[in-house]
Amino acid sequence: MEIAIALGCSVGFTFGGLVFVAYKLGLLYQLFLHKVSHFCSPRHGGESVAEVLRAHGVKFVFTLVGGHISPILVACEKLGIRIVDTRHEATAVFAADAVARLSGPVFIEFPIDTLYPFHLVSKEFGVKNPPKGLMGKVVTWYLHNHLKNLFAGAWETRDVSPLPVHIPQATDDQVQKCIELVSRAKKPVILLGSQATLPPTPTDDIRVALESLGIPCFLGGMSRGMLGRNSPLHIRQNRKCALMDADLVLLAGTVCDFRLSYGRVLNRRSKIIAVNRDKTQLLKNSDMFWKPNVAIQGDAGSFLLRLSKGLMGHKCPEDWPQRLKAGEVTKEKADEKTDCHLNPLSVLHRVDELMADDSIIVADGGDFVGSAAYIMRPRGPLRWLDPGAFGTLGVGGGFALGAKLCRPESEVWIIYGDGSLGYSVAEFDTFTRHKTPVIALVGNDACWSQISREQVPILGSNVACGLAFTDYHIVADGYGGKGTLIGCKDEDKLDDIIKEAQKETREGRATLLNVLIGKTNFREGSISV
Repeated sequence: MEIAIALGCSVGFTFGGLVFVAYKLGLLYQLFLHKVSHFCSPRHGGESVAEVLRAHGVKFVFTLVGGHISPILVACEKLGIRIVDTRHEATAVFAADAVARLSGPVFIEFPIDTLYPFHLVSKEFGVKNPPKGLMGKVVTWYLHNHLKNLFAGAWETRDVSPLPVHIPQATDDQVQKCIELVSRAKKPVILLGSQATLPPTPTDDIRVALESLGIPCFLGGMSRGMLGRNSPLHIRQNRKCALMDADLVLLAGTVCDFRLSYGRVLNRRSKIIAVNRDKTQLLKNSDMFWKPNVAIQGDAGSFLLRLSKGLMGHKCPEDWPQRLKAGEVTKEKADEKTDCHLNPLSVLHRVDELMADDSIIVADGGDFVGSAAYIMRPRGPLRWLDPGAFGTLGVGGGFALGAKLCRPESEVWIIYGDGSLGYSVAEFDTFTRHKTPVIALVGNDACWSQISREQVPILGSNVACGLAFTDYHIVADGYGGKGTLIGCKDEDKLDDIIKEAQKETREGRATLLNVLIGKTNFREGSISV
């Protein structure tokens, strides 16, 4: 009996082992579940990718063409998805980033052997000179079996509809606690981050909620423009002083990283409410320099709506936002003369006054763009695109391309430094070919001024910071756009030049305004963003 039992176990183990091996090799998958597509079938994996993209509502695919992705591009074109080819791979990524901010694509990487037809992939898999003997046969069989597994059931009908997205929300108890804290505050401040603009809450609804609360707001990233052009609640300067004076601070999608000095700018006597979808970002540096009274892992936009509803009839004391607004710097600096060329602040003020109400502003640069952040006023929500916390240079061409495709009726402005322009000026060719006319405003001071401002005083050298007053307008002309050089002699007709550039873009031609600018001390003072 014992021998029989042992034999039975041995046989059972052997059979089970064979089944396991067959499963791992995909033999069961092929034999019982899915058939291998016909060897001569012209179908390829790019078709499956295109079908999923169409099902998810993707309208644009940005690319720099290459054989490894050709099947995707060809299949997408056949299904009516627009292929937009750029002059640099980074531009394609930045363009997709802009579309994501204005409307939600996802980056996915595909192995090349999943994209081409069976007969082409089989040629690549084939071993030209397989080793002789048993080992050669095993290797050849294994590769052929792996190939069949790739294509088994490849063209069967599948559900390609979008999967549900889980968005964390604040609990009723958390919202109620925050209602009580805000209702007792005399000097509350809201710091709004890009995260507040994410779906599902419409940005216009958030604007209404903020106006109902009456709390002064500092807007960062994509939330710039949330309160429109001239809101008395939008405070643009002296944030550090406001935070030190506030008795309650609401971090709505804002992170305590280097931009807030890791939380050190927060008054320890203030009540702190933090709301963020990401738990790591929610509590960043909280054990070191700050501590929230209420920390909510949830959606900032919907939280603001619920907070406003709970505080219906209550409003922040009016003298508080009025006091903060009164401390903002006026246009006086823009009237000062520079040693040479135009005052950059004056140029930015003129552009801000003449921009269309539907304009989208793309920020790509350091010093000139830093000044623009104080002066230029986005007309509404989702009308400001910048590279984010780490200041990635080179986003201009891609962001503007994506923005113009998403909002073809809008006037799209790229605010360039002369350093950052070098990254994507070639995309004027893309703007021309794809009929996406934008306006590029280049602050040309022949210097990496953002770096020079610190490097020279600290280290006593301007090495590697110097550029030249290059004729960037001619480069734009060469790529099929319209370039204009603007210097001191053009100061009196600056408005006319800007209006002409706007006219050119309405008629379908991308334009570049190469503005020669001088130096100011505007950003050397105590103003804090």
